[in-house]
Amino acid sequence: MAGCCDARGCDRVFGPRFAHHVAKRYRKRGLDRPSRRVVDWLVAQGMAGASILEIGGGVGEIQLELLRRGAARTTNLELSPAYDVEAQALAAEAGATGRMVRRLGDIAVDGSVAEPHDFVVLHRVVCCYPDVERLVAAAADHARRGVILTHPPRNVASRVGLALGNVGARLTGREYRAYAHPPRIIEAVLRLHGLEPVRVHRGPVWQVLAATRTVDRAATSPAGRPPS
Repeated sequence: MAGCCDARGCDRVFGPRFAHHVAKRYRKRGLDRPSRRVVDWLVAQGMAGASILEIGGGVGEIQLELLRRGAARTTNLELSPAYDVEAQALAAEAGATGRMVRRLGDIAVDGSVAEPHDFVVLHRVVCCYPDVERLVAAAADHARRGVILTHPPRNVASRVGLALGNVGARLTGREYRAYAHPPRIIEAVLRLHGLEPVRVHRGPVWQVLAATRTVDRAATSPAGRPPS
């Protein structure tokens, strides 16, 4: 599996210990603020009977909240199985096991790993993927109604912070790398695939970008690249 990192690289950063920490925090505090903004936007679009595909959804806390708010089913697509135990436990506690599907695969490499859903979520994901155009294009092509994603701001502070983190990863032998992709590229890909982006929130750490479908997918370019 190609992508943000191979499965080994992801496991070393986002392994079972990290998954346990995320699940424990969710049980105690609920969603953090960026996650709540994602859920609030989706709920405002109408969740009754909706299907949700979350790419890199971790333990599935966003999906659980959307199921509570009327979504019919969710699919969590991951590169690594490291989150599975904690995610399954949370789903069981919420009585949502039958409505949450977990799959392994890289949607940017193989689009057949998931079918189209009403909405696609990429929360704290695009900053982990080197080819952001390919990833966002795949997400857009799997969204019948809309896409919502979060990403770090592309400013000096975030770029320096990510660069220092990448140096640390390299020095400790980890393959994981983080990226501060230009938002204009992300927005251009969404438009190319028939979605109109809107800035939901501009924060110092995480920004939230959403896009709703305006053009039928059959009329969009299959190339997945914005015009040069």
